[in-house]
Amino acid sequence: MADEKSRIQDVIRKHEKEILDEWVSLQTSSATHRSDLVSDNDVRQESQAFLSTFIDAVQSGLSGQGKQWDEVRNVLAQLSRTRALKGFSPSETAMFVFSLKQPLFARLASELASDPKAFAEESWTVTRLLDELGLKTTEHYLKTREEVIRRQQQDMMELSTPVVSLWQGIVALPIIGTLDSNRTQMVMETLLQRIVEQEAAIAIIDITGVPTVDTLVAQHLLKAVAAARLMGADCIISGIRPQIAQTIVHLGVTLGEVITKATLADAFALALTKTGRKVVRVAAPTS
Repeated sequence: MADEKSRIQDVIRKHEKEILDEWVSLQTSSATHRSDLVSDNDVRQESQAFLSTFIDAVQSGLSGQGKQWDEVRNVLAQLSRTRALKGFSPSETAMFVFSLKQPLFARLASELASDPKAFAEESWTVTRLLDELGLKTTEHYLKTREEVIRRQQQDMMELSTPVVSLWQGIVALPIIGTLDSNRTQMVMETLLQRIVEQEAAIAIIDITGVPTVDTLVAQHLLKAVAAARLMGADCIISGIRPQIAQTIVHLGVTLGEVITKATLADAFALALTKTGRKVVRVAAPTS
């Protein structure tokens, strides 16, 4: 194993510049190359960084384990993350590693032409290592994309649950779209925070933008109402359209003592009354 290890390492070191040049050329001329996302100079720098760590790792052993190989994986993890954020596809990212096979095999074939058995063994070793590393790029890529999607979903939920101050002591939460467990938690946290900040006595939850109300959605609404009550704020649910009212009755869902109104305007008028205010019409100013 020591001889095999030194052969691969020596071949790569002997032809390092040729391997790098050919590898970079293959990447930049490939149909999968995204010149709009990464420059040729960046490709060379990334390739140089990986090849250097790869040579050091090969010198330490071919098991694919150990500190040196961890460094190789760290380089690939950073590259995969960067390319995922730039908009590369998983296959385009993995080809960074897989495209290294051709220049490596060409140099191994040249150096070991007189020993077919050694060439076969060395080729298999390199193939195994690069395949494993190529799969690692896909794993890191997918992990990054999942993080981006979760962050976008979080941002969308926050943007879709704005709590607005309608009047002193009166806040409103217009809900648009469907309610699930995760979003309900976000709704409650946002609503309770604004109730505390505004010292609100009335919280209006408007469901005009909720397409359907089933038993689960009704339960989520009741949870939000109960949480607001624990903070000392009365709740009014507005946006109860005829179809939603029929659905709630059909499902046998009881809203208990929760006050409901057909429109946000009706709910706001009731909230003003509950806080000792009223809206009056005044005469138009005369010119």
